[in-house]
Amino acid sequence: MDQGLQLSEEVTRRLLEEIRFGRYQDMKKLPPEVELAGQLGVSRTLLRDCLAILEREGFISRKHGVGTVINKHVLDVETRMDLEKEFLDMVKDAGYQAEIASVKVEIMDCDRETADKLKLGPGEPIFRVDRLITADRRPAIYCVDHIGLRHVKTGFYEMAELKKPIFWFLEQYCKETVYMDLTEVRAVAADSRLAAVFNTAEGTPLLHMDEVGYNFWGEPILMSKEYYMDGILKHTVMRKKI
Repeated sequence: MDQGLQLSEEVTRRLLEEIRFGRYQDMKKLPPEVELAGQLGVSRTLLRDCLAILEREGFISRKHGVGTVINKHVLDVETRMDLEKEFLDMVKDAGYQAEIASVKVEIMDCDRETADKLKLGPGEPIFRVDRLITADRRPAIYCVDHIGLRHVKTGFYEMAELKKPIFWFLEQYCKETVYMDLTEVRAVAADSRLAAVFNTAEGTPLLHMDEVGYNFWGEPILMSKEYYMDGILKHTVMRKKI
C-alpha cells in the first residue's frame, strides 16, 4: 500500500477513535483545522484528507462558516452495510461474544460465475474459504470467499494463513488491497445446505450479500458470498443526497 495512503488511513482511524472515545467525544464540533492539526501532530494537508474521509463516511459534516460538526447519530450506529469491517469486529460492536466457529479452505477449479466475476479463465484454480461466525455461540454470519490462485505473489504460504481475515491474506501474500466493493443485497430462503450451517429450518429468510472486491486499478481480486441470520445484527446504510 502507498505510504501516504497508509498514513492517511492511520490518522483517520486515530481521529475517529478520539471522536468516539477520546478528547472530542463530548464535543458537538471539532476544533478549527489549525488547532486540530496541532493536537494530532499532523500537517493541515494530511488532516484535510482525513476529514474528507470521515465526511464521506458520514461521521462528520463540514460547512464553510460553520465548521466541522460531529454526527453523533451516525457514530451510534452499530453495523453499517456501507462500510467494510471484519466480521469479528462487526459482531463485537453489536455487543456479542464473537467467535470463528469453523473454517474450511480448498483449492479448486472455478465455476463459470466465479470466472466471470473475477475475470479468470474457465476452470482456473482458486482458493475457496468458508467461514462461520457466531454471536454468543449462535450462527450469525456465513461467508464464502474466492481468490484466484494467480494473485498469490509470494512463493511460500501456509494454507492455515487463509484462516486469518481474508484482507490480511490478500495484503500479505497477494500484495493487494480491496479498494472498493460492489455488492448486490437481497433476501434468500435457506436451502438444505444453509439450513444445516445456521442450524435452522429450510426456508428461513437470510440476508445475502453477493460481493466483488476491486483493487485501486479496478481489477476484481475477491468474490464473497455472505449470509446473515435474521435477528442478530441490525444492518444500517448511510445515504447522503448528492
